[in-house]
Amino acid sequence: MTTTTPRQSGLLLHLSSLPGPGGTGDLGVEAHNLIEALRRAGQTAWQVLPLGPTGFGDSPYQPFSAFAGNPLFVSLEGLVNDGLLRPEELHSPPPSAPRADFEAARAYRAPLLALSARRLVKDPHNPLYQSYQTFCAAQVGWLDNYALFIALKEDQHGAGWTAWDPPLRDRDPKALSAARERLIERIEEHRFVQWQFFRQWRSLRDHAAAAGVELIGDMPIFLAHDSVEVWSEREQFRLDPDGGLVVQAGVPPDYFSQTGQLWGNPLYDWGRMALDGFSFWKRRMHNASLLYDRVRIDHFRGFAGFWEIPGGATTAASGRWVTGPGAALFEALLAPEGRDANVRLIAEDLGIITPDVEELRDRFAFPGMRVLEFSFGQGGPEEEASSRPYGYRRNLVVYTSTHDNNTLCGWFHGQDEGNSGRGAEQVRQEQQTVLQYLGLPDDREIHWALIRLALSTVADLVILPVQDLLGLSSEARMNFPGHSEGNWRFRLLPGQLDETTLSRLHHLTRVYGRR
Repeated sequence: MTTTTPRQSGLLLHLSSLPGPGGTGDLGVEAHNLIEALRRAGQTAWQVLPLGPTGFGDSPYQPFSAFAGNPLFVSLEGLVNDGLLRPEELHSPPPSAPRADFEAARAYRAPLLALSARRLVKDPHNPLYQSYQTFCAAQVGWLDNYALFIALKEDQHGAGWTAWDPPLRDRDPKALSAARERLIERIEEHRFVQWQFFRQWRSLRDHAAAAGVELIGDMPIFLAHDSVEVWSEREQFRLDPDGGLVVQAGVPPDYFSQTGQLWGNPLYDWGRMALDGFSFWKRRMHNASLLYDRVRIDHFRGFAGFWEIPGGATTAASGRWVTGPGAALFEALLAPEGRDANVRLIAEDLGIITPDVEELRDRFAFPGMRVLEFSFGQGGPEEEASSRPYGYRRNLVVYTSTHDNNTLCGWFHGQDEGNSGRGAEQVRQEQQTVLQYLGLPDDREIHWALIRLALSTVADLVILPVQDLLGLSSEARMNFPGHSEGNWRFRLLPGQLDETTLSRLHHLTRVYGRR
């Protein structure tokens, strides 16, 4: 007897993009409101970007930790509900705005998080104290290193770990012990914040499950150089004796950049990782199982082959392709004794995809991705047959756009295409192709026509960025690849995702059997 996968659809919106005061969205009432909005719209999936704590540039793909949650996402109202803050202490928050203000959010939230941490840690009779201690004991494998690392970064005025004094940089046991004693209050604060993050996320995940909504996460393949895992597990990465980059990650010249993208992430020592059965990756997948129902692995092609760039390079053009760990990694992750059975993987197979990448993806039956914006280029007959929506297959996740692309309307109308390499003639040709494909005389409500097309495809899952659902212009895009500042700031305004939009989406979802 065979089973079939139900046709599904959902929305893509990062937590930071939720509406409300406080500078950024968080895990409070607006996150729970979105779950209910998804339910009313007949959607069964919510995808977010990586949830880790961010630093300069606020990129969720460059977090300080592969395991921790972003403190900005802890709901202060949730702390009031727990009795750890008083309502009157939440005065003068940054107002709700169409752009996230990470700096204002940190300035407003950090003192209140510290205050609530002190109240709990110094009160062992508090009914929540044992829950906090239990969490700390269960997560000690990553939590203690993380809390110490962040406390040290604060003590070092934000300096990266490679700039610390050598005893701290190189994790001399005596230096670490002295730092733990000296910074104990800050360390406890960071443990507390992580307890609250996972506590509030668990509440959201339970709500989502009750509403029939799957939570889809996003796992960066690489880690930030300035991250706790690179500092504390240097043997897993290709670093010089002082912690500097021997080689670094990136991608060759492509659609987004003529010189490629220089990411600055350290590359893994895959040979060393294989010796212990890829235990580091098993821990990452276990942590993902605590958060998500599915996980999109960013830059999946890097497991088949990755672009290796010299550590001191100033552009990515000087890199070379190197063979990745391939099937050995996923055989270890999916083996019965190490498998987190509740986590299903999505392969982000965009970019320069070669037969070895497709073979690796298909060997484990991971769904790949298609982006509607990339489906109307002017290639030859064979290329068009594989990229047009009529050539999609079932085992796919279809996106109208992604966080790295222009919004659907911005793309169609050729807005701000200086960041993509598309010229005016290419824009005109793609516009004509889209209208011919859809059988439309003009581009009125073009975003709804393309959403209808995505939902109508044979693909098992369709994910719509909220910006596309609302028909927003390029000003609402999330990220400009290769730009280090000004990204990740899109936010919804209260009421912007209205009932008329949700009802229309619900209708199309039912028409195309995604319910």
